[in-house]
Amino acid sequence: MKNLSIFLISILSFVVNAQKITGKTTALNSPLPYVNIYIKNTVKGSSSDENGHYAINNIPNGTYTIVASFTGYKNVEKRVVITGEKTVVVNFELEETEHLNEVIVTGTLKAVSRLESPVPVEVYSPAFFKKNPTPNIFEALQNVNGVRPQLNCNVCNTGDIHINGLEGPYTLVLIDGMPIVSGLSTVYGLSGIPNSLIEQVEIVKGPASSLYGSEAVGGLINIITKLPEHAPLFFADGFVSGWGEANVDLGFKANVGKKANVLVGANYYNYANPIDNNNDNFTDVTLQDRISVFQKWSFKRKNNRLFSLAGRYFYEDRWGGEMQWNKGFRGGDQVYGESIYTSRYELIGNYQLPIEEKMTLQFSYSDHDQNSVYGDTPYLAKQRIGFGQLIWDKPLENHDLLFGLAARYNFYNDNTPATERPDEVTIPSVFVQDEITLSEKQRLLLGARYDYDKRHGSIFTPRIAYRYKPTEDDIIRLNAGTGFRVVNLFTEEHAALTGARDVIIEGTLEPEQSYNVTLNYLKKLYAKQGMLFTFDASAWYTYFTNAIIPDYDTDPNKIFYRNLDGYSTTKGISLNIDAVFGSGIRGSIGATLQDVSKKEDGIRTKQILTESFSGVWSLSYRHFPTNLTIDYTGNIYGPMRLPLLGELDPRSEYSPTWSIQNIQFTYNGITNFEIYGGIKNLLNWTPNKGNPFIIARSEDPFDKDVDFNETDQPVSATSPVTGQTIIVQPGGVLPTDNNPYALTFDPSYVFAPNQGRRLFFGLRFTLN
Repeated sequence: MKNLSIFLISILSFVVNAQKITGKTTALNSPLPYVNIYIKNTVKGSSSDENGHYAINNIPNGTYTIVASFTGYKNVEKRVVITGEKTVVVNFELEETEHLNEVIVTGTLKAVSRLESPVPVEVYSPAFFKKNPTPNIFEALQNVNGVRPQLNCNVCNTGDIHINGLEGPYTLVLIDGMPIVSGLSTVYGLSGIPNSLIEQVEIVKGPASSLYGSEAVGGLINIITKLPEHAPLFFADGFVSGWGEANVDLGFKANVGKKANVLVGANYYNYANPIDNNNDNFTDVTLQDRISVFQKWSFKRKNNRLFSLAGRYFYEDRWGGEMQWNKGFRGGDQVYGESIYTSRYELIGNYQLPIEEKMTLQFSYSDHDQNSVYGDTPYLAKQRIGFGQLIWDKPLENHDLLFGLAARYNFYNDNTPATERPDEVTIPSVFVQDEITLSEKQRLLLGARYDYDKRHGSIFTPRIAYRYKPTEDDIIRLNAGTGFRVVNLFTEEHAALTGARDVIIEGTLEPEQSYNVTLNYLKKLYAKQGMLFTFDASAWYTYFTNAIIPDYDTDPNKIFYRNLDGYSTTKGISLNIDAVFGSGIRGSIGATLQDVSKKEDGIRTKQILTESFSGVWSLSYRHFPTNLTIDYTGNIYGPMRLPLLGELDPRSEYSPTWSIQNIQFTYNGITNFEIYGGIKNLLNWTPNKGNPFIIARSEDPFDKDVDFNETDQPVSATSPVTGQTIIVQPGGVLPTDNNPYALTFDPSYVFAPNQGRRLFFGLRFTLN
């Protein structure tokens, strides 16, 4: 009885001391409805009504932190002490978070607001990539509209990044503005950039050669790493998947003396679980053991002049192949495997000269060493890239001038017959840019670049950009320019190294030239009940001369590389819509329609591995009282033409429409911690569905049981399965009882990852 009395007294005391918090939420002195109000580290909370009023009841005496949160606005926190008063009034005035005003540097080599830039630049923050956590930046870009990570081999799973339908070699990838991810590293180095070290990713679609030179033909991706002063004191992020993948990011920052800060980060990824769900006796996903170590120094100088140094070391051991393969079979012809050892290091520097004028010296160096075998074919390659440029930023009245001198040193050597001696060249460049303020609403940018390549002579790339801002919520941009690309096949085309096709290079490969025009329209629309919509639409047309497009069609046993005797084009439209709703809901959707084709000898054909349409989406819901966030992300791709091996090849000539969808749950109710988990590839979609096989002749990877036409004349032959008669050219494959489709081993029929549905679970810790 005594215990019951104590319990009743405690309840009565709680009720007596339980108080009430009320108030109003506003923005720009107007009521802001549907704002989430909650007491930090508790489950108590409420939402404001249509007039901005809210109330939280039954709060015992104590000291609390009250948070007002609404997507698209900055969080507001207030400290409240509850004593004996019946009602405490706490009002909140929220400020809009203007994501469109992020500072960008990629479009013009100047730090400007995204809204003020005459060049349209897309910006993606770490929060965007956390919606679908991945072990590398390559996979992280799968939910960016118009950008597609493309796998190039079913066995070793190497890949590149397509922008607006153009293949990976047309995309320049920068780290902190420096072009060190190119050539070999475009194929093998993209997977070694830890996501946790990224401040933001900036994407420019369309030629940018007038500022960045070769390779920036289809677009560029600038991966900007964190400055030490902006990074947390310590951070850790690790996750595992149901397939046995494990990824860990660790990092910390420290003050070194009074004038230096350092950021240190490391990424480790391991996948050592061979899986063959499509039953072709080949690994569905390449096994990988990878480590990347990053360090960035920032030095304090007089007048806040910039000086930073960064370095990264990357090592990876990856292999894919027959399930029985081990390193004892490496390079032999008994069990097929593709094994790649990659070792590379990079150095990046940025130094503002100690003079009155704003002049900056930027430099980078990378060294890439690759030891690889594809079955019994070794590929040993070394690549060194040195880059330096001096930039003079000179603002004048109504003119914002930029002058630059640059030089790029390329060294490449491998053991293939195509490289009889090392390819070594230094390309000097000069560029100038003038951004002219025509009026308060209009700006015009003029730019030009001159490069000299001793192999090809002078190369001139101009560009023009116009920005018109009729209202604060509307921006129209018109961009036109040219681009160029100097080709090195064996650092770019994985199909030239693997499979049974012979590589035929016809003539001297001249630089590709492109001419592009892009129209962009951005619109902000404020709706009732605090909703905000952002529309970003673009239309583009690019015309290529001297295009080098691998020809898989002329002969199924060969790949021909030559400058196109004709032209190729890419054209399309895209639309992104970002929406901020009430009650913690935010969504985005994007779609791209495009046509990428070539015309030669009066015949127009679609480019291989290029989808005609694609879409991406994300939907996020934050339930503030429970600190739970749900993210649903996905993409969809239309049919793309695939590289078949001949008339009898039974595989589909076009891929189906396919989609990868993911869901994630994140809980951040524990101080400094985030717990997350979910399902990747909800639909369990893999490319083998609807196909008899994906890898051609996987049972005979060394073509030991393939019969060829060894005569010097075409012969006719009939398939014992289909009954179809074909003409087999000299050196071509003959249909036989054990090879009825006249195929050779080939893993290049690939357009999507083979990895099906899987669970994942992760934990983040951040100490600011």
